[in-house]
Amino acid sequence: MDAIDKKILAELQKDGRLSLTDLSEKVGLSLSPCHRRVKTLEESGVIQGYRAELDASQLGLNFSAIVFVTMKEGDKKSVLGFEDAISEIPEIIQAQRLFGNPDYMLHVVTRDLSSFQKLYDEHLSAIMGVQRLTSTIVMKNVVLNRPLPL
Repeated sequence: MDAIDKKILAELQKDGRLSLTDLSEKVGLSLSPCHRRVKTLEESGVIQGYRAELDASQLGLNFSAIVFVTMKEGDKKSVLGFEDAISEIPEIIQAQRLFGNPDYMLHVVTRDLSSFQKLYDEHLSAIMGVQRLTSTIVMKNVVLNRPLPL
């Protein structure tokens, strides 16, 4: 990956709807080489997709929490079972496996506290292998969806 590829990625992180014509002008390439580079970045998996950034509160998703999960066991079956279970819960918008304790950090969005409690009681605490759940409410997003530093 060279400096031009990084320029392409930086511009697409700012605006994924940028036309190839506008992108090629911004990075200083003609249209065909720019298109080839974008295709190569897509095919190699550096560019994994394009999507719209949505305002959760405008969609009625006004409650956000971070849930820390400690597992009873760290064996492969328990880990895979947990990860499969959380991948089926759409309110979990980000999940990260951590070194040390706790084992996982989940970012959850719901309509309100009542919806979160129902999700917590009926789904999260019911997942096989979970020893402890600890949650904290998100007060405010300070940095959100920041582009990767290139």
